Amino acid sequence: MNNPFGFTRTLIKDRYALLAPGGFVPSALPGWSNATCIVLVSPAMGANFSQTLVTMHDEAQGQGNTGANELFAYVLEGQCVVAFGQKRTDLSVGGFLYLPPQRDFFFRATTENTRLLIFEKRYSALAGITPPPQLAGLAADIEGVPFMGDDAARLQVLLPDHPGFDMAVNIFTYQPGATLPFVESHIMEHGLMMLSGQGIYRLDNDWHPVQAGDVIWMAPYCPQWFVATGKTPASYIYYKDVNRAAL
Repeated sequence: MNNPFGFTRTLIKDRYALLAPGGFVPSALPGWSNATCIVLVSPAMGANFSQTLVTMHDEAQGQGNTGANELFAYVLEGQCVVAFGQKRTDLSVGGFLYLPPQRDFFFRATTENTRLLIFEKRYSALAGITPPPQLAGLAADIEGVPFMGDDAARLQVLLPDHPGFDMAVNIFTYQPGATLPFVESHIMEHGLMMLSGQGIYRLDNDWHPVQAGDVIWMAPYCPQWFVATGKTPASYIYYKDVNRAAL
């Protein structure tokens, strides 16, 4: 059934936002050519980070320097070549790249319609701790561990748990009917994209059906809870800030 004109599941509130793909609008971003860039989450929304979806078309390229920021890129579809610093690597579906501040980068798509999800934030240095190095990896190489003992809800931690990192990016996979074990409310902020399946997300005091492609921003202390529905597993990738004291 087609949705009636004027209908959308997208909702922007002070404590959270739900963005459905039907309302995504592209932006022209410096450094990207032959690419469709959609800024999903940003400080303009009230967030302390940005989350961007980039679809790289034929001969697409993206280049720049992280400056004072750090950058995490995850390949949703397709393949690309990435040059960063003095290194070069090929990334395919599930591949990811972390870049600390002051790093040059160059992305080039090797298949048409390669899709990247990018998280970016200003890096917060910690006295006496060396900032993290640049690194690349593949989600399939990282074992999903049962979350709080529940084998039906598994968490993949993509970045090392080290105090030099002030961001974490994880993938959560739920079997049908699996849930977060309780309603969470915490200082960490989240940016999330549904990768597969469907479910119900509680955000603040509201309940929303969600599915693959949907994006969610959660402010600090926004109550949150998820249950996977349907007949197939549900998964999402999400960002959070970590390892820094509140000011």
